[in-house]
Amino acid sequence: MFDNPRFANRSELLGIAVLALLLLAILPLTLDVFRLNLVAKYLTYSFVAIGLVLCWGCGGVLSLGQGVFFGLGGYCMAMFLKLEASSAANTKIQSTPGIPDFMDWNQITALPFLWQPFHSLTFTIVAILVVPAIFALIVGAAMFKRRVGGVYFAIITQAIAAILTILIVGQQGYTGGINGITDLRTLKGWDIRTDHAKFVLYFVEVACLFACIFAAQFIRRSKLGRILVAMRDKEDRVRFSGYSVANFKTFAFCAAAVFAAVGGALFTLEVGFMSPSFVGIVPSIEMVIYTAVGGRLSILGAVYGTLLVNAAKTSFSESFPQLWLLGLGALFIAVVLAFPNGLAGIWRDHVQPRLSGSGKPGKPWEAIADKTPAE
Repeated sequence: MFDNPRFANRSELLGIAVLALLLLAILPLTLDVFRLNLVAKYLTYSFVAIGLVLCWGCGGVLSLGQGVFFGLGGYCMAMFLKLEASSAANTKIQSTPGIPDFMDWNQITALPFLWQPFHSLTFTIVAILVVPAIFALIVGAAMFKRRVGGVYFAIITQAIAAILTILIVGQQGYTGGINGITDLRTLKGWDIRTDHAKFVLYFVEVACLFACIFAAQFIRRSKLGRILVAMRDKEDRVRFSGYSVANFKTFAFCAAAVFAAVGGALFTLEVGFMSPSFVGIVPSIEMVIYTAVGGRLSILGAVYGTLLVNAAKTSFSESFPQLWLLGLGALFIAVVLAFPNGLAGIWRDHVQPRLSGSGKPGKPWEAIADKTPAE
């Protein structure tokens, strides 16, 4: 299943090297801590985009609810950090020591059962990976076994995102409500709010990002990845060949969920809070935009697309606070209409041939993006 004749071609290896140079050397040396922290925040969304490349680009399963898994990972990490902050809280301010402040405000005097295991960092890390995977497995099995796909599946994932947002807001005593879980200070006694901590966390996040890139690339180049692409293009033919299409779709959906959850957990560490505003429909659609702009068939393109869109979003919102949404929408429409394969398609079809000296447009992106050469 995981035979891998070639992990990456020369162009992909060059792209990984350029991305490593950008993230590990150029940006840390040229940006101050505030701007570097912004980049780190952007990179957390790229985990979601990488997952969407596998789920949507390779498997043909468009999920408009990836904010759900981003939020699940973020809330798992936030619960651990909040319990640590609550244990060290000033008892003069907090009438019930060890209880998060928002629970105290809602007259909850005992820590809920679901919160108790999150005193352990090991359990928290496992939960970040397992909880979103189980939730995605349940949703995927329920939908794909009944052959629900396409637009219908996308709408259902949107509905799930809306439902979870309402649930989080409604259970204020257990989740922090609309404000979310805030005032996160330390990780095992290490203050995560200092400039030094932000700098260290940036490199930890970059390391996790490259681990996810390599994992996604391994899946895409394996026999499993080629079956996902075949399923995307000719689902009935794959089914008639004896493969369980529902199982492959469920796997792609679960893998995307785990990637998104890792990004959510790192987001919580970077910004120091997690709220339902990152779980709902709007952030989920924005995450799809990142993938579309970068190129839904390219893992590296998804990372670059995430950085570009978020940098443009920050620039527009700082310079034109009333018009930045229009600017973001115009960027997305322009890319989809003029370059449907995103930044990766522009590079592959137009830039790379000219750099190689041929001066001719490259092959269509769809014809080569998922091809694994035997040589």
